[in-house]
Amino acid sequence: MATLRTLVCVSVVLGLVACGRGTKEDIVAKARDVSKRADLEQVLGKPDDITKLGPVETWRYQASNGEVIFLIVGDDVTLQAAGRGDKAK
Repeated sequence: MATLRTLVCVSVVLGLVACGRGTKEDIVAKARDVSKRADLEQVLGKPDDITKLGPVETWRYQASNGEVIFLIVGDDVTLQAAGRGDKAK
């Protein structure tokens, strides 16, 4: 029973975190004029997921209706994309 209660609590918290950032459109609008990594983190907060490959990083932010991905090369934010949030398996 305690395990089920913990699972429900974690699910609720994760749902609230995703809703706290708003929609994909909200995230893109907030980051529209951002061009540097530090500015992106200041505007949107820490990303939900970071993937690194050499000097290239992919920052993922979960939204209530999907996710927004930013491609960062060095210190520059070079690309943004929005999707449903389904990771390929």
